[in-house]
Amino acid sequence: MKRTDYRFFDRLRVRWAEIDAQKIVFNGHYLMYFDTAIAAYWRALAMPYHETMAYLGGDLFVRKATLEYEGSARYDDVLEVGLRCSRIGTSSILFSGAVFRGDEGLVSCELVYVFADPVQQTSKPVPQELRDVLQSFEAGKPMVEVRVGSWDELGRDAQRIRTEVFVQEQQIPADMEWDAADGACIHAVAYNRFGVALATGRLLQHVPGVAKIGRMAVSRAMRGSGVGRHVLEALMKAARARGDREAVLHAQSSAASFYARAGFTPRGPEFDEAGIPHVEMVRTL
Repeated sequence: MKRTDYRFFDRLRVRWAEIDAQKIVFNGHYLMYFDTAIAAYWRALAMPYHETMAYLGGDLFVRKATLEYEGSARYDDVLEVGLRCSRIGTSSILFSGAVFRGDEGLVSCELVYVFADPVQQTSKPVPQELRDVLQSFEAGKPMVEVRVGSWDELGRDAQRIRTEVFVQEQQIPADMEWDAADGACIHAVAYNRFGVALATGRLLQHVPGVAKIGRMAVSRAMRGSGVGRHVLEALMKAARARGDREAVLHAQSSAASFYARAGFTPRGPEFDEAGIPHVEMVRTL
């Protein structure tokens, strides 16, 4: 159990409900920790799990789970779960993992999944596309490609994501979401290795030298994966390329911390836009 064995980690904090009469994490909860980390691993691959499995025509079923206990976690410990894809067989995928408290390894695991027909639950060969994604991730290759272009080039995918996020999820009226600016904006759309659009945003000229970034939307399953940051960086790069010196945006207040991590700072009081609290944020390019 060495941290250097893993390039992926999922962080958690031990909750009161997870400790037992010995005041340590109950042994069965470590399986939950690893299972939760597997879900985060798929997000790191920019892979919406259910949609991807439907596309691949199968699903992954746990065949075997083995845990070895070296130490104990306690209430309020901050833990990191490391995972890696260790081997891909004909129809099976082996994940190795470990729970760390700092540099101390507490629990290690091996999880064997079988790719199978979701109805019959009979094994099938691991699709080459899935095999390629797993091997590329473990080799440190990028999981997302951001394309920058016009509405004619990217509008179909951008519209789908914005409809799902703004119109359907946030219930913003459709006539408020769509405007004439789309045709003149620079758009960015992030795609995963299966060619699925996951996030979008647009860039327009606010005033000479000042870029306005807007319509930032990330598919629900991919939030927290970093794909939104890739879109934001692509839009800022496009703004710099045309000579803009500053970027401004209207952030939903719930997303202000995301933009703050990207170097944006609030300017002015909170205000209402489309029935949702917003704050203006700016940064130098």
